[in-house]
Amino acid sequence: MTTAMRLLNLLLLVSVTGCTASRSREWAHHGAPMFADLTPREMKAVRAYLHGISDMKLTDARSKTLMKNSILLMELHLPKKHEALRALDRGQARPPRQARVIIQFGNQTTPNITEYIVSPLPSPNSHEVRTFKGDRPVRFESRPITFVEYDHIEEILRKITTKVHKLLLETTGGFSFTNCSDRCLTFSDIAPRGLAPGERRTWIMLQKFVEGYFIHPVGFEVLINHQDLNPERWTVEKVWYNSMYFDSVEELLEKYESGEVEKVKLPEHDDSDLFSTYVPRGHTNTPTDIHGPKLVEPQGPRYHVDRNFVEYAGWSFAYRVRSSAGLQVFDLRFNGERIAYEISLQEAIAFYAGDTPAAMQTKYIDAGWAMGSSTFELAPGIDCPEIATFVDLYHFFDTDKPIRHRNALCIFEMTTAMPLRRHFNSNFNGGYNFFGGLENTVLVLRTTSTVYNYDYIWDFLFYQNGVVEVKVSATGYIHATFFTPNGLHYGTKVYNYVLGNLHTHLVHYKVDLDISGRENSFETLDLKYVNFTNPWSPSNFIVQSKLHRTEHKTERSAAFRFGKKFPRYLHFYNPNEKNKWGNQKGYRIQFNSHAHSVLPRGWREENGISWSRYPLAVTRHKDSEVSSSSIYTQNDPWEPVVSFEDYIRNNEDLVNQDLVAWVTVGFLHVPHSEDIPNTATPGNAVGFFLRPFNFFDEDPSLASRSTVIVRPGMDGKPKVQRWTPEVVGHCVTDKPFFYNGTYAGV
Repeated sequence: MTTAMRLLNLLLLVSVTGCTASRSREWAHHGAPMFADLTPREMKAVRAYLHGISDMKLTDARSKTLMKNSILLMELHLPKKHEALRALDRGQARPPRQARVIIQFGNQTTPNITEYIVSPLPSPNSHEVRTFKGDRPVRFESRPITFVEYDHIEEILRKITTKVHKLLLETTGGFSFTNCSDRCLTFSDIAPRGLAPGERRTWIMLQKFVEGYFIHPVGFEVLINHQDLNPERWTVEKVWYNSMYFDSVEELLEKYESGEVEKVKLPEHDDSDLFSTYVPRGHTNTPTDIHGPKLVEPQGPRYHVDRNFVEYAGWSFAYRVRSSAGLQVFDLRFNGERIAYEISLQEAIAFYAGDTPAAMQTKYIDAGWAMGSSTFELAPGIDCPEIATFVDLYHFFDTDKPIRHRNALCIFEMTTAMPLRRHFNSNFNGGYNFFGGLENTVLVLRTTSTVYNYDYIWDFLFYQNGVVEVKVSATGYIHATFFTPNGLHYGTKVYNYVLGNLHTHLVHYKVDLDISGRENSFETLDLKYVNFTNPWSPSNFIVQSKLHRTEHKTERSAAFRFGKKFPRYLHFYNPNEKNKWGNQKGYRIQFNSHAHSVLPRGWREENGISWSRYPLAVTRHKDSEVSSSSIYTQNDPWEPVVSFEDYIRNNEDLVNQDLVAWVTVGFLHVPHSEDIPNTATPGNAVGFFLRPFNFFDEDPSLASRSTVIVRPGMDGKPKVQRWTPEVVGHCVTDKPFFYNGTYAGV
């Protein structure tokens, strides 16, 4: 072949590669709107369409009665994967957008919950019933609690607390639930709401209504049965006060007045010394007349955002924030090649222990509180850097019109203040041969969920070397109950009469990997010791580690239980695609977690969180297995409409299939004094990494032009080689980069 022909072939190859990359980017951008959250216009159109169906007899969600038919939740209904891939991989037309709508039919003889798929958007004209796997019905009692139901709970609490007005005043030093000004009581409600399917009985504890009221319990808890849709028929089933149970408010009052119950008197309340407030207190050694370090973008942002489509340093992805459960990333690509079809938050739970009835009943399953819709405004400079791109989010949950959450999601690039890689190559004679380094900058996609007392910070981090980090950081107020001596078995005393209750946080993610295509396999790698004769000294032996690979061919084999030995390398690969060195192209999941199970297998509420049995379970992709939990699990965990265990029960083949990894991360939290006023994020962040494992031929961050190389020149002066401006910018430093590299005695 002549030199000219070789050059022509090379040019053709470059041209084809460039066209392929351009087409891949174009199709990814074309497909991203499939995953975008519903717009306010679409939400209003869906509501108008459904309210126009006379047979449904829909009324406003905020109308006072509970005996009504109304829309509870509305969010995007995802297209089937194979339909979406036609748009993403071939540039074909996107499937019509659809909405998932939950309607509570309370105005009928047998109330029920029905889900509908409404389409096409933005001008809907049809709807069909959406069913769950196995056609499981949704019990009406399993519905999330609503604003209107809370109104009625407040009303019955006013009646209850009016009866015990004197008791509460004496206990709290002047606080009351009614007829109060600056010394009011509020409440927190506990879930699940009962002990068996079909119940709706809630323990409620009273607290002082001050900043951070979550850690101001007053020692009064009451069990209300509010199953009936007529609040006039609601009843009080139990009352707890000072470690004693009573069958009624009247029984408590009688024994309180007769002296059979020891009276509790909380310390005098002092607003100027409120332990739950953020107001600074104590001595500081930090100067207060200057600000701390800030992030800057000397020449502007290096990422691009177009609605829900994001590009950065070879990465591209679409995102949405599902109102029911939260942040999701779709069609994740690096240099145009898809790595994952979906990485999404599924569920977050916090299971508690304690001595009071509220504490021992608390098993929060946060999708049941529509945690995805609890995405409140982010504060520049605190929640996200000031330079971040802030995005508004819109939700339709327990409302009659879309709710706008300003600046509820942010996207930004940041430096980690840690090199991605570096090496100082010493000449061992006071100098060096070269120094090379690359700063580590990452793109961060962030939102938060404030589910009453706790704040979860949800992060996706995209690194230049093809690594993705998925992380959750926990902060906010601890869930605290009234201190009893026996409570020390279940937590820590953190203030007068305040017990911080021990609990375990678990978070579940869906990771639908598509490594160089949909046909993937899964194996684990670990080490085994080998012992053999030393070939260069036959009288001795060599003991060393040897790679031990286990291919997991079925779903049961790939479901790893908590408490069992967990492999160190979890490798997803394409058996049909190899890199330049003959290695099968793959990615691995690396955990950053110290989670454990929260209940024995099969024990009542544990049935609703069967995913929590496994740090990792791998299944074959099915459009019917879209999520591992549901919005109904919180109030019916005993017989859940979505049971993750069903996903692996049929034990399907995993070899050369479209695989989904289900990942559980979490941590145990034993509260301590330093959780006052809030739990801090350091040490309370868990998650996992997706790391390339022979997916590339070499580290893809070699493409970064932020690399700096320093070599000693012939004149002894350092010669700096870089591919970005010599001076960073006046916001950082006006001085050019300098490096000496020598070392000597002094």
